[in-house]
Amino acid sequence: MHRRASRRALEQGWQPSITVYAGYGSPRSVRVLGRLLLTAPDGRTPTERPEVVRGWRSFLTVPVREARVQVEVGGELHEAVTDRGGFVDVVLPASLEPGWQQVVVHAEGAEPVPAPVRVIGDDVEVGLVSDIDDTVMVTALPRPFLAAWNTFVLDEHARNPVPGMAVLYERITRRWADAPVVYLSTGAWNVAPTLTRFLHRHLYPRGPLLLTDWGPTPDRWFRSGRAHKERSLRRLAEEFPHVRWLLVGDDGQHDEAIYEEFARAHPDNVAAVAIRHLSPTESVLAQGLPAPSGAPARAEGPHAWVSAPDGAGLARLLRQGGLL
Repeated sequence: MHRRASRRALEQGWQPSITVYAGYGSPRSVRVLGRLLLTAPDGRTPTERPEVVRGWRSFLTVPVREARVQVEVGGELHEAVTDRGGFVDVVLPASLEPGWQQVVVHAEGAEPVPAPVRVIGDDVEVGLVSDIDDTVMVTALPRPFLAAWNTFVLDEHARNPVPGMAVLYERITRRWADAPVVYLSTGAWNVAPTLTRFLHRHLYPRGPLLLTDWGPTPDRWFRSGRAHKERSLRRLAEEFPHVRWLLVGDDGQHDEAIYEEFARAHPDNVAAVAIRHLSPTESVLAQGLPAPSGAPARAEGPHAWVSAPDGAGLARLLRQGGLL
């Protein structure tokens, strides 16, 4: 399908265009994330649309497969090759100061595009990893029909933020001034621009998105969202062994099990686990079963485990635990 779409797009005069995503790294190396797509003759990429965007439009992309790109990091050029979906995901050597920095992605026939990179210093003690669906944004994602409706039909302005979560995250980043924020979701990279605009509009702190490639893999029809989250958490622990992560999720999918397993395997990399407890109505939409009320906080392990229905409740419990 990609090959046929590419041939037809090139026949119609489409040109390569670079889409970049926020990356992250240390002062010595950075992970750069981006994608090379074909651009329509009017100059708009499939992910650049007017303010009101129906979700399905984000998936009408034509990737440039196995193309050479160059990434400029601190004045040095590095070679990379796009995969079968047009994605670039590469770790490159760097010498950068902590904080937000920029690298530049180049590709033949495309305008160079600067890509933001969050450099995490060696003295950072605490970071925040947050789920998105039903944690910062109400989606009721696990139910297939609702997931399809939310992803492909609704525009981004129809989605509602979870009450109090943006304030909670602002307090966390104010308490720990250098704390990086990473948004870890099973969503597709196609909706990254939509999610970024949503987070910015509702005053969530800036941070890299770790999403998944939409569509089948060489050996299965559907990608495992749980495996993606588990793999990403392990990678963060390996890349930043000095950081203790505050893990925030909800009880509508597998966040509790994923975080509990990670905390057992990497206790030194967990500051606390905060689970947003879905309301009975949200739980029915998300799981088909009512949520048990009054679930107690877990006490085992060296880290705190708290649960509340909104950001204000989680903030109160985290403050009692000394994290705010």
